[in-house]
Amino acid sequence: MQINNCIIGIGSNIDAEKNIAQALNNLENEVTVIQISEMLKTKPIGIIDQPDFTNGAIRIETEKSLEELRSSLKMIETRMGRDRSLPKFGPRIIDLDILIWNNQVIDQDYFTRDFLRHLASELGFTL
Repeated sequence: MQINNCIIGIGSNIDAEKNIAQALNNLENEVTVIQISEMLKTKPIGIIDQPDFTNGAIRIETEKSLEELRSSLKMIETRMGRDRSLPKFGPRIIDLDILIWNNQVIDQDYFTRDFLRHLASELGFTL
């Protein structure tokens, strides 16, 4: 079985400390967490009239395929109460995005958001 190495971005601006801790706990039940970055406060993008976000990243290893992992992350978000009917850049309980998959950038936000490049770099990823 192939072991895939991945960096996942994690963020929240609703009770962020509690929700990020819960998401990390949920992830540890599904994948092997190798490293967790620092958590940064970032300004909201798009809809600015909302609380700042707390963002971080985690390096994981998993036997799941990219699609299986993406599905697992969406299930974790849903179980935690993420409402996908809200505006794309609005407040959120939890946001889990695959940034790097086997040393390939797969989330284009990596190129436009300094904090994502910083967090990925902290976990050992550089282009």
